[in-house]
Amino acid sequence: MTVQGNKPNNTTLETIGLNTSKTEFWNLSPEKLAALTDELGQGKFADNGAIAVNTGEFTGRSPQDRFIVKDSLTENSVDWNKINLPFDSAKFDKLYNRVVAYLNDKDIFVRDAYACADKNYKLNIRVVTETPWSNMFAYNMFLRPTESELANFTPEWTIINAPGFMANATEDGTRQHNFAILNFTRKVVLIGGTGYTGEIKKGIFSVLNFLLPHTKNVLSMHCSCNIGKDGDTALFFGLSGTGKTTLSADPNRALVGDDEHGWSDTGVFNFEGGCYAKVIDLNKDTEPDIYNAIREGAILENVGFKNNGNEPDYTDSSITLNTRVSYPIYHINNRAEPSVGGIPQNVFFLTYDAFGVLPPISKLTNEQAMYHFMSGFTSKVAGTEVGITEPKTTFSACFGAAFIPLHASKYAEMLGEKLTTSGAHAWLVNTGLSGGSYGVGKRMSLKVTRALINAALDGSLANAEFKKHPIFGVLVPNNIEGVPNNILNPSDTWADKEAYNATAKKLANAFQENFKQFEAETAKEIVDAAPVA
Repeated sequence: MTVQGNKPNNTTLETIGLNTSKTEFWNLSPEKLAALTDELGQGKFADNGAIAVNTGEFTGRSPQDRFIVKDSLTENSVDWNKINLPFDSAKFDKLYNRVVAYLNDKDIFVRDAYACADKNYKLNIRVVTETPWSNMFAYNMFLRPTESELANFTPEWTIINAPGFMANATEDGTRQHNFAILNFTRKVVLIGGTGYTGEIKKGIFSVLNFLLPHTKNVLSMHCSCNIGKDGDTALFFGLSGTGKTTLSADPNRALVGDDEHGWSDTGVFNFEGGCYAKVIDLNKDTEPDIYNAIREGAILENVGFKNNGNEPDYTDSSITLNTRVSYPIYHINNRAEPSVGGIPQNVFFLTYDAFGVLPPISKLTNEQAMYHFMSGFTSKVAGTEVGITEPKTTFSACFGAAFIPLHASKYAEMLGEKLTTSGAHAWLVNTGLSGGSYGVGKRMSLKVTRALINAALDGSLANAEFKKHPIFGVLVPNNIEGVPNNILNPSDTWADKEAYNATAKKLANAFQENFKQFEAETAKEIVDAAPVA
């Protein structure tokens, strides 16, 4: 075995069973990792300097193949359900040994990094990968230790990433050949059979979603965050397609982070050191921050090229609609440094309502905020997937059900406590349709949505006059300067008022049906905040 790179003092991988017969590459620079990716034929350089890779069979996460080891530590604390799938401890140990044996015959790449920009909650991570570009992804997405911190680095958690290892479902206890398994007792994230790099970052996100609320009284959140020039902090929650990344990237506000944060007693902090943005149909004019961040040091995933050359074609979805780029947060000029903010003054829940019945913005009580947080609503639009012929409701608890090991009410109750203590305002923002359902209604303009959010951020909206929505119970503003009054109340935008009421009640009923899964373990005041069907 030979060693290259910057290996910490008194460090060995033998303690975790690794002793490769080939080369250990330690903490290589992103430039060297990108060059190796190119030399090994695992990727190629785009004309903007980014390294472009194809993640292979999997171009997204595989939720049905994500497991948590069920043992004395997790048995009575994890909310076991169709997302938090249990894995046998003994089978994990055997599978772990098989993966290690596989890697011991290969060159391996080791990255020392940490999560949580607030040093009070810092989590040291060692990432061992089979490919240089997966290691570069870890450099981009996690926080980067200084040279002095690296010299005596001691990891608390280990990620082992072996996309070339294929599990035997019968022998190994997996569903199929790919897997991502969290072991809280051994403090290991074990990933195999998939090259999709998102499994690396979401593995640690799931770890933090267990540790921080459970042991540190910190609310972990799947949201973006930015800070105004006066230091006011805002959070943006939302599922894919709702505008979370776009709306938090504001030229007048500094970005704290675009995806994962914690809310402690002193403020908000980013878990990550980078951004992992979708690039399908990326346009320089509408999303200049992301576009300009794609340069040397960035990794493009599953992106096509124009005329088989080196110019990325962001409209090309031939591999997947989930085309991505990862880059370190220092590629964003307008960022907070360090990646921390104060106690939030405003919390936005973004939803794409394809039914066209939710107001473009509405004020929530704390109980309604907890309810909508647990619901995590958006819609899939007819025609985007085979078999969907009308808008399809989608609910994802806490806007990140795939990553929350605890019961959703735990996170919602913490949010309620934070809102009460801070006095922060909670807003529901419909970035979807107005004037009718899909096929009739038109999407809210980005200009209008930004004006609504700016009114909330500058404090003027909090002092507006409101009226209560008869079905959803939220408070709808009567007027907002610079925004046409006729779009604020969604029923006013429908030609057929009876059709509006029927459609709104249909969505309200969907909320109620979804929430039944939580009712037994959820406080009555949250349950009672439901819309009236």
